[in-house]
Amino acid sequence: MEDVQQNIAKLRQAYQLWSDTRGGSADEWLKLFADDVVIPPPGGINVGVGFFKHYRGKSEADDYFSALADSWEVVYFTPEEFIGDGERVVVLSRVAMRCRATGKVAESPKADVFRFRDGAIIEFREFFNTACAVDAEHED
Repeated sequence: MEDVQQNIAKLRQAYQLWSDTRGGSADEWLKLFADDVVIPPPGGINVGVGFFKHYRGKSEADDYFSALADSWEVVYFTPEEFIGDGERVVVLSRVAMRCRATGKVAESPKADVFRFRDGAIIEFREFFNTACAVDAEHED
């Protein structure tokens, strides 16, 4: 049985560091991931590039963070609520990211859903306004 409060504490620390470094703390996230972590594309949209791609395993999770950092800059990332039950923790946040290619900012509420096994993250799903992100990637 997962210790939900311990998992929430780990996530609070990781999000605080993510916010403080404006996305420069991917190594901290990788430490929390199990070797067999799964990261489906946001909202189920698998276009096969960037973070709109399915990632499996810790090395591909590193690729996820690299793709994110290559394409986007964190303007702000503010977690507002942590909700835990059993092996799952949901984090509700407000985020704004700047597309490096266009300079456009995508701002959205965000829900991250984590599934834990033995204190490590085995699944990370994220939900946000994907249309806003896609729009920010395109010039007017």
